Amino acid sequence: MRRLRALLPLLLALAIFAAPDLARAQVDVAVSIRVAPPPLPVYVQPAIPGPGYIWTPGYWAYGPAGYYWVPGTWVLPPAVGLLWTPGYWGWVNGAYLWHAGYWGPRVGFYGGVNYGFGYIGVGYVGGYWAHGVFAYNRAVNNFGRVHITNVYNKTVVNNVHVTRVSFNGGPGGLGARPSAAEEAAAHDQHTPPSALQAQHEHAASVNHNSFASVNHGRPSVAATSRAGEFHGHGVVAARPAPVHNVTHQPGPAAHGPQPAEHPENHGEPHGGADHGGGHPGGEDHHG
Repeated sequence: MRRLRALLPLLLALAIFAAPDLARAQVDVAVSIRVAPPPLPVYVQPAIPGPGYIWTPGYWAYGPAGYYWVPGTWVLPPAVGLLWTPGYWGWVNGAYLWHAGYWGPRVGFYGGVNYGFGYIGVGYVGGYWAHGVFAYNRAVNNFGRVHITNVYNKTVVNNVHVTRVSFNGGPGGLGARPSAAEEAAAHDQHTPPSALQAQHEHAASVNHNSFASVNHGRPSVAATSRAGEFHGHGVVAARPAPVHNVTHQPGPAAHGPQPAEHPENHGEPHGGADHGGGHPGGEDHHG
């Protein structure tokens, strides 16, 4: 009995890793930290590998050695019609909790964090599904030399206070709250991150240079064209942050875009320009 009791922690860990992805995603929400995550790095988006890929922004994850950067990358969605809702850190009862990202029929709440490249703090303006095919907004996606036929051009006007703050609530955090549409999206059927996305995060967790204590907020691998590939062509390093970008929010007036002030966004264009916290094409993006 004593030996069995000693093995219980190991058996629990094995059960978590053997469980379905959804169970692991629910475990992720339980991760709570007392120290706020660093500001988002600044980097350019690597070129898309091919048609059908959707951009998933980078984020700070947490491990035994502290925060480490999981690079932004292009991912094939697990099914036609699904969009990615990024994860985010939220301040709850004196701790920072991680709310894991997921795939769903519409983009839900991700803390108001402006990850860039179409993820402007609310919704997604980088593309939309139409008749089983994903159409890309040329203004916020980097095609490189890849030929993408389903494209449109919709400028994202940067008319709000752009911030690199990577968490919601608490001292210096974003003040965004979910809109009614985002609350409804939380009840949609969700698909957890794919096995490839999980491998991508694991690769970052064992990369010494991914840790904030080493890279000081400027990871050498800030984004990759393909998930899990941290070397060679398609790897992008972080750049120095522009001096006009702030790392903390001094008060409510400086908060990023509030979901309640925007119409429901399923990723579909609605004509004209998108007004929000995104970055016009051709500029450095963070996210």
